[in-house]
Amino acid sequence: MTDELFSPDAPLADRMRPRTLEEFIGQRHLVGPGRLLRRAIEADRLTSSIFFGPPGCGKTTLASIIARATRADFVQLNAVTSGVADVREVLKKAQERRTLYGRPTYLLLDECHRWSKAQSDSILPAIERGMIRFIGSTTENPMIAMTPAIVSRCRVFQFQPLTEADVLEALRRALSDRERGFGAIRVEAEEAALRHIAHVAGGDVRMALGGLELAVLTTAAEADGIIHVTLPVAEESIQKPVLRCDESLYYDMLSAFCKSLRGSDSDAALAWFARLVYAGVDVRLIARRVVVHASEDVGLANPIAMLQAEAALRAVEKIGMPEARLSLAQAIIAVCESPKSNAVCAAVEAAFADAEKGGFGPVPQHLRDTHYQGHERIESGSGYRYPHDYPGHWVKQEYMPPEVRGHRYYQPTEMGHEDTIRKNHQIREAKRS
Repeated sequence: MTDELFSPDAPLADRMRPRTLEEFIGQRHLVGPGRLLRRAIEADRLTSSIFFGPPGCGKTTLASIIARATRADFVQLNAVTSGVADVREVLKKAQERRTLYGRPTYLLLDECHRWSKAQSDSILPAIERGMIRFIGSTTENPMIAMTPAIVSRCRVFQFQPLTEADVLEALRRALSDRERGFGAIRVEAEEAALRHIAHVAGGDVRMALGGLELAVLTTAAEADGIIHVTLPVAEESIQKPVLRCDESLYYDMLSAFCKSLRGSDSDAALAWFARLVYAGVDVRLIARRVVVHASEDVGLANPIAMLQAEAALRAVEKIGMPEARLSLAQAIIAVCESPKSNAVCAAVEAAFADAEKGGFGPVPQHLRDTHYQGHERIESGSGYRYPHDYPGHWVKQEYMPPEVRGHRYYQPTEMGHEDTIRKNHQIREAKRS
């Protein structure tokens, strides 16, 4: 495949797209010296693969580099606009090239997670026979968003967000490159301006180059003929990034939030809470998780945590955002800072596990209902001891179903209020013996 000349009217990000592995920025864990992916590209032995990572981190760029470096033909489709008919046409031509010239064909599919099962199935035989070498590019976790059949036939390479240093390198290249960037005109960018663009871009080099391009093209040259990109200009030229919250990222952030609650890290929990809200997640879902963790991870070690969580959920429903975020933050902090116990969670799990085994017998006589006329004629409830008639409002009596007699579900810990419960248990156990 021969290099295509770029259009001078193309966006800066397209003009500055690296053309070789030496120009490629970042992803050293994948294409650094001696790494598997680099060796496969250099040997022209790359098999079907999926490139998975955030926007602007180099997935499509690396695929373009592969296209230039390989002796194979290269076809690019977008999953949003292509269908089964397009795939069939690609496969037909790939078969012709293989038969006539012995050349393989690479198929790069952008946004590959958007393909339906039928579309994915249409390409599986060609991948298995080696008729094509598939490269899927996606921003979503392929293990979740793609059909297992196609993922199982591909090697998944996970791309990481570029570091600020990587993005700064790309910006400086664009300023100095005379052919594709701004090297042919007089541009001086303040270090603070470049660092601001790199920071706000959040690892997306495409966004960073777009911000730099806007800053240069909208700033008039001063009397000395130099375009000065200052920090105020940079701040106006790159907007606050929108946090994309696809299904995979949503579950990852929610997992991090829940684990921060359990791990008693208020700062981390608030950070993930803010990101979830900023990404547009329904705050009611967050509030429900706080209520759940008030029992799952705190329980009776601090009963007040549940009251805080439930009150926050009511605030979300009755008051709404943005005011309710204060109540939610208060509940989040209350759960984080409470002593931790999973005794309630362990107790209910054990009880339900026994219930699922079945084999239920009748309810013991002394525990049966007596709230109906004539119960005394069938001895229902006979032998029951009313605890409030005894000292300490407790009396030794068996309440467990006979099938699980002797099982202990709730085991209070020494944390917080549960220590008091534990000691009361010990007192009652002493009386039982």
